[in-house]
Amino acid sequence: MGHEGYLAPPDQQSRPLPCKIGSVNLPVNPPLLPMLAKRISELPAGSKWIFEPKWDGFRALVFRDGDEVLIQSRDQKSLNRYFPELLEPLRTQLSERCVLDGEIVVARGGGLDFEALQLRIHPATSRVRLLSQQIPASVVFFDLLCQGDRDLRNEPFHDRRRELESLLASATPPIHLTPATCELEVASDWFRRFEGAGLDGVMAKPVSDIGFAITPSRPAPSKRRNQSAATSSSRVAGVR
Repeated sequence: MGHEGYLAPPDQQSRPLPCKIGSVNLPVNPPLLPMLAKRISELPAGSKWIFEPKWDGFRALVFRDGDEVLIQSRDQKSLNRYFPELLEPLRTQLSERCVLDGEIVVARGGGLDFEALQLRIHPATSRVRLLSQQIPASVVFFDLLCQGDRDLRNEPFHDRRRELESLLASATPPIHLTPATCELEVASDWFRRFEGAGLDGVMAKPVSDIGFAITPSRPAPSKRRNQSAATSSSRVAGVR
């Protein structure tokens, strides 16, 4: 099953807090809704697609403005207190001013562990700190929305991908760059193998895709996401 946001415990205290817009001052500022996708039955053919794994974690937009780092959830809440182990690596490995889109994951036993990831959303700071040491999280980035004083949301996806690769060329764990391919055969192999590794499947994005070009609150007309059969255990083939 796909988990693009996070599932917080029912206790009101455990819910993430709203993002503080004033904490960063960038060309792209929070709160910002991430671009989502729709389900389809199979991966699209043709040369206009870039394929990526679909990670089974918490969607996260990361804003860095100097020493300030904000991890924003899919529903525009701050995740900083739940993943303290990510703040310093993000501060030291990302560029001085940037906004990246990605997924927070926990990897254990050769695959992703979404249940372990859910445990991180806890009201007690002491518990969060303990879990950050016992089951540390990683973040996998797949898009770059802002670099320096440039808003990249109107740039084609293949250009944003190239800049993202350059930005993360020297990244070390827990910071990762998602794999990507233009080869349908490679993507199809990923789609077959990912189910056993805890991933949801494959995303397909148009190489000329312009991200967040309409508004941050709804997908642009060109943004579609394809997912496989709509069952709770289905793998995903995604197109944006």
